[in-house]
Amino acid sequence: MRRVTLLAASLAAVLFGTQHELATRLDARRSIGGLPAHIAGAFDQIAACHISSTGDYLVFDRRAHAVYSVPAGAAAPKKIVDIGGEPGRILRPTAFDSAPGGTFVIADAPGDQRRIQFFSDLGGPQGGFMLPALAERPRQRITFGDLVLSSVGSIEFTGRSLLIAQPEFGALVTEYGLTGETVRTFGNLRRTGQEKDRDVHLALNMGLPLVNPKGGYYFVFLAGVPVFRKYDAAGTLVFERHIEGAALDEHVRQLPATWGTRRGADEIPIVLTMIRTAAVDPGGNLWISLIAPYTYVYDTNGDKVRTIQFRGAGILTPVGFFFTKDDRLLVSPGCYAFASGL
Repeated sequence: MRRVTLLAASLAAVLFGTQHELATRLDARRSIGGLPAHIAGAFDQIAACHISSTGDYLVFDRRAHAVYSVPAGAAAPKKIVDIGGEPGRILRPTAFDSAPGGTFVIADAPGDQRRIQFFSDLGGPQGGFMLPALAERPRQRITFGDLVLSSVGSIEFTGRSLLIAQPEFGALVTEYGLTGETVRTFGNLRRTGQEKDRDVHLALNMGLPLVNPKGGYYFVFLAGVPVFRKYDAAGTLVFERHIEGAALDEHVRQLPATWGTRRGADEIPIVLTMIRTAAVDPGGNLWISLIAPYTYVYDTNGDKVRTIQFRGAGILTPVGFFFTKDDRLLVSPGCYAFASGL
């Protein structure tokens, strides 16, 4: 049986500080709409909820290996991408994103091959490509619950290119063209103190690459010391900021300085994340959802301007954000709608 080395603080310690966060100034936001509860409840695991170019909801159900469309007023969702390993279907999907023009992209892994596929907003297949093979099989590095993120744990789709976090290639971000050619890489790996342990070092450099509508990019590290970086359009570092708050204090205090020695190839590192998801609003502000039920918002200068708690049927811990053209924020799970203004 495969043995696993757990390289993280306990979840109880991670969530220490929640009661202290509540005692601070908090922007508590209640849902103003979204998917009707009877429709949202029909999905297994809503990992992303977007709006298509036609105004329909696009729902990525990771556990069902499927994408659904929900037109306004519909009585039930319509499956537009189904499970399967062949082209035009998805198997073991890990990431989803959509472009303003309506096309969406899915990263999946049929037969452990890392694949990118494009679809119209009606679900019609529009091609794709296989990602470059690694010298070694991708190893599990970042985990939250039953979700394991390898080198295609997140994807940012601009409509013209794709941004993927792939530190195994020596940079934080790899940008691909729509036919699979490598356009460029940017972002130096951060120093972790674990450079002699390749798997841990790469895990601590995994993150979320995000396009800034005001120009340039953000990169949010998923594990280790909570940090994000801002890059300009050329991929040059503008600044780096620590992500700080009471909900993170105990986690930061308990970050290990050394990691256990693993015995053999069957023992792999698993690093727990403190960041669930992140997104950039139309004004260039960065929204970061923590593992605790709080979202920190940073302005374009890297200063924290809001601590938000979202409430739908109960308190939400977002796993997906989508900013709509009519100034709403769709939050997954549940596909609730909130006012997006600051």
